[in-house]
Amino acid sequence: MTTGGPGQESPAPGRAGAAESPREPHERRPDLPGAPGGPGAHPAPGARAQGFRSGFVALIGRPNVGKSTLLNQLIGRKIAIMSDKPQTTRTRILGVLNRPGAQLVFVDTPGIHKPQHLLGEHMVQIARRTLQEVEAVCWLVEAPDREPGPGDRFIAEQLAGLKTPRVLVVNKIDQVAPGEVPAIAARFAELGTFAAVHPVSALHGVGVAELVGTLEGLLPEGPRFFPEDMVTDQPEAQIMAELIREQILHLTREEVPHAVAVQIEKVERRPNGVVYVPATIYVEREGQKRILIGEQGRMLKEIGRLARLEIEALLGSRIYLDLWVKVKPDWRNKQGALSNFGFHQ
Repeated sequence: MTTGGPGQESPAPGRAGAAESPREPHERRPDLPGAPGGPGAHPAPGARAQGFRSGFVALIGRPNVGKSTLLNQLIGRKIAIMSDKPQTTRTRILGVLNRPGAQLVFVDTPGIHKPQHLLGEHMVQIARRTLQEVEAVCWLVEAPDREPGPGDRFIAEQLAGLKTPRVLVVNKIDQVAPGEVPAIAARFAELGTFAAVHPVSALHGVGVAELVGTLEGLLPEGPRFFPEDMVTDQPEAQIMAELIREQILHLTREEVPHAVAVQIEKVERRPNGVVYVPATIYVEREGQKRILIGEQGRMLKEIGRLARLEIEALLGSRIYLDLWVKVKPDWRNKQGALSNFGFHQ
């Protein structure tokens, strides 16, 4: 029986089913998704209000410092997947925060790290390129580290020649004693020149409102680039694919999570109100496929069950999630496969 409900047939092997310095105001880099004239461009929703501020803010840092958690907290809803495993984010995700006098467009980038394969190189290129395309940079570091490590110093080198205003965000302060925070922040602040230093807990929202206030002050006057009811540029199918991948990150270990890509073939709204979502999970080896399916399909059913709950919360509709697992050898090192999965140079 699948996770879709009583009376449904078991899925075939490899398959599971589940139902139910501020720039000029109009300066926009043409390759920034959603920017006027660029890929995914949106028409200007209206004339600029007097004194209205707008701009793009990059969230950067080492893998697993909490960028996606902070993005979700800033926007007030889940648009980026979260995991305790590094390199969770693989592409740029835009999150739009609308305030009475400003629109802040946050760009969640992949963590800056030493790449081990072509996908890793692509992810680092995205993060570096984003630094040249924004009005402000939020550099996240982890308070539990207590002092900068080699990865932090590497990022500091990448930022050294950047003229864009930078804000140092010391995240996860809930994991250290309050009395330690000022000294920890001071050690990281020695790595560069910052417009401000903000200790925060992205998970619990501590210090986030103050951070937003600082960032709004760094933005130039400009138009509203996205409609007020828009919170992300991510297509619905892409968010659903990421929610499936998130459950794989939570439930599997070792090399399996990073060898996974998820593709949504279509989203079909059926007359009975159920949304049919067939999805294919790609891995690199047969052994990884066996792990994802699990004994008698149990692992795949659990992935489908948990992902379905997340997708239903996203869409507000009943979902039939139809999962398949396929092997595509060494896809992370093949540009053709990366392009098919949406990882463009």
